[in-house]
Amino acid sequence: MSTVSGDKTVPEPPAFPGRRWLLPSAVIHEFDPSAVRPGRRPRRTARDWIVDFSCFLLAVLIGMIAADAVGNNPHVSHTAATLDQLLGALACAAVWLRRRWPLGLALATIPLGVLSDTAGGACMIAVFTLAVHRPFRYVAWAGGINIAVVPLTYRLRPDADLPYLVSVVLSVVLIAAIVGWGLLVRAKRQLMFSLRDRARRAETEARLRAEQAQRLAREAIAREMHDVLAHRLTLLSVHAGALEFRPDAPQEEVARAAGVIRESAHEALQDLREIIGVLRAADHDDTGRPQPTLAALDTLVAESREAGMKVILDSRVADPVAVPASVGRTAYRIAQESLTNARKHAPGTEVTVTVTGGPGEGLVVTVRNPAPEGEVPHVPGSGQGLIGLTERATLAGGRLEYGAEQDGAFGVRAWLPWG
Repeated sequence: MSTVSGDKTVPEPPAFPGRRWLLPSAVIHEFDPSAVRPGRRPRRTARDWIVDFSCFLLAVLIGMIAADAVGNNPHVSHTAATLDQLLGALACAAVWLRRRWPLGLALATIPLGVLSDTAGGACMIAVFTLAVHRPFRYVAWAGGINIAVVPLTYRLRPDADLPYLVSVVLSVVLIAAIVGWGLLVRAKRQLMFSLRDRARRAETEARLRAEQAQRLAREAIAREMHDVLAHRLTLLSVHAGALEFRPDAPQEEVARAAGVIRESAHEALQDLREIIGVLRAADHDDTGRPQPTLAALDTLVAESREAGMKVILDSRVADPVAVPASVGRTAYRIAQESLTNARKHAPGTEVTVTVTGGPGEGLVVTVRNPAPEGEVPHVPGSGQGLIGLTERATLAGGRLEYGAEQDGAFGVRAWLPWG
């Protein structure tokens, strides 16, 4: 299950898959909040009922032992013994409220423990429950109050078998042990919650990383397909349009245009097969034609000239083969897309492609064409290629700028690192 917030999908915590009756209701509520209706307390599990009943029996057992000792004490009147037993019974019955009001139960049973020996067991269970279910600051206050009243308790009702100081020390040690046990249980439970939350976060982060990787892969595929196929398809469009508007063209021109169309279609299919082959191949496979580099720029310009474009190539790189493959491939794609844009938006103009740079200073690719004369028909999807080129240059560690210049010409300038 998931909830939608704005345009993002927020995953809900997965339901706890284990046996619920074996866990406390507080743990189930932490693992699976959807198991509890809003505004309602978690229902007791079978384990909760067993533990609560055991605590109640323990409080009753300790109370019965204490009540027997009080009843056999000759220094305690029958009325005082009866009152002691009534207070103890009230404290034992209140043990059933330990999950709902642990702090209130502890604060209520501590005074009862001072007044009644029979309530001692219920008081210890209440302090333990508080240490398990509430933060340390509440436990410190309640435990401190409980320890503080121990001397008063033995002043009011001295132990006939032990000296006063020994009785006080033993009671303080017992209270500290009970509080420490409760804190240990709480710490283990909090550690379990923390590990569960960490696992959830790790799972969510892994899913987000996978989604981001898929998105980046889709963008890279779309950018590659656009850069590869746009050039070929533009050649098809230009020559098909020429045949459409010039049905009376000489046979030689028709044959040449048909040849360019056939060759461009063949190259487009080859490029498409190459992309699909790369997608299907494993990471270690090395299939398909070699990717174009800067050395293939002459071939690209020759293809554009065969298609009727006026292209001037000014390459000032001494050894194009020495250019790193990734940099050369990016430069080739930038020049290819720029020529495609010039063919679509400024047909008939002269395009200048300039390549300069060297190791340490970077590689600069500049493509420039004057403004077209007359009105140019709108081409669907205009602008997407330039956005893709900007992303491609950024991924290569460089930058790309494009736009109209002062004389009305349109220019594309890219700088790519060449270390």
